[in-house]
Amino acid sequence: MAEPTGAAVDVYTQGEAVETYGLHTGVLGPVETLAQSISAIAPSTSPSLTIPLVFALAGNATWFVYLLATGAILLVGFCVSRFARLSASPGSLYSYAADTLPPLFGVAAAWGLLLAYVATGASVAGGALYYTNLLSTQFLHWSPPSIVTLVVVCAVASFIAFRDVKLSAELMLWVEVASVSLIVTVLAVMPLHFGLHLDMDQFRLRGASFSALGPALVLSMFSFVGFESATTLGAEARNPLHTIPRAVLQGAILAGVFFMLCSYSEVLGFRGASSKLSETTSPLHLLAERAGVAPLGIAIDFGALISMWACVLACTTAAGRVLIRMAHGKLLPAVFGRTNRTHGTPGPAIALSCGLMLVATIAMSLKAFSGADMYDLLGSLSVFGFLTAYALVALALPFARRAAGQHSHLVMAVSIITVLVMVMIAVFDLRSTSDAMHARIPYIYLGYILAGLAWYGMRRKKAGITAD
Repeated sequence: MAEPTGAAVDVYTQGEAVETYGLHTGVLGPVETLAQSISAIAPSTSPSLTIPLVFALAGNATWFVYLLATGAILLVGFCVSRFARLSASPGSLYSYAADTLPPLFGVAAAWGLLLAYVATGASVAGGALYYTNLLSTQFLHWSPPSIVTLVVVCAVASFIAFRDVKLSAELMLWVEVASVSLIVTVLAVMPLHFGLHLDMDQFRLRGASFSALGPALVLSMFSFVGFESATTLGAEARNPLHTIPRAVLQGAILAGVFFMLCSYSEVLGFRGASSKLSETTSPLHLLAERAGVAPLGIAIDFGALISMWACVLACTTAAGRVLIRMAHGKLLPAVFGRTNRTHGTPGPAIALSCGLMLVATIAMSLKAFSGADMYDLLGSLSVFGFLTAYALVALALPFARRAAGQHSHLVMAVSIITVLVMVMIAVFDLRSTSDAMHARIPYIYLGYILAGLAWYGMRRKKAGITAD
């Protein structure tokens, strides 16, 4: 393996030194740091919108697909957490790659991660639109204009993200705790109503097609993306080299267990139901009715709506920190690296992040895409950004460990396996495109990354910059 660069040696021998970029330091404790990752995952949204899509492909193997996805995410989590013990920065995965690998790799990680957070935020803004229409139609027999809903969702998220990162983290925490608690309550009531027994068809993966597991795995990965976003709080978390690695792994494990429990319970709960899990618009609502706790189903739908908004907030927070690091790396104009002295938050970066989310969703709305379509298509696009960043971080980890004097054959082996798994998932994604719209997404992403690299080349040639 090649020797680490001098820049990497400098970065990973600085110990606890953290570049703050004007952000308020040490304002977030361990629970609030974990809240950032949990909210970016938005665990209460997947049981309603993603698990039915996975079930349509995997059937009785849905829980098993989520087990495989959890394993893949834990591989990434291992690499990210090891990096987070060495360095803390608002740029998170971008900084890890840029400080270790050749400049072009760092640039690809930066643009990929930025797209990942912005596209995820836009995706869940579409999900918020979906639930707003669902609930307003149910109770008011009317739904507000799509553009109005999207503006409110993005504007409120950007205001809170700018106002106070601590308030933002606390709101996200309580929103997710309440939403997940309602779902767990329904799942706990189900055995009391239907009887406690094992679903052997699921454990035997009866009727599952091996060829469908790959595409289903790709879909299930979207449930987890954003689990690493606590790393964007490197300047704001207390004791970041210890707090952030724990938050990354805790978020991955908690989400994995929750998704497996939900997928198993939903498949079991729809046995004998008049509608199919893959076709229902609100599966947990229907399960709550079947279990005799219909009011909880309504509450879960409201919780999913608020959770979608919390995820927009989490993605805005994360994307803003990535933009700060990109501006300081001279990949973007310096204005996006500025922070407000009073609030310690990056106002221009937050405005750009939420502005891009709003523009993307409004453009799709004007083209008659529904909220569910936005959730699906933009989420599919974001996965490519995350896979790029995850693979590059895994590739960079052995070099960073060597620069820090912590070379390990185990770490190198896990890193190689992680890169291969990310590439495999990307290949599955490319092969699983079921329609012309999804088939265009990889080319859109590739064009975006090439444009980012060309932009870097022009700025470097003009100003003589580097991507570190």
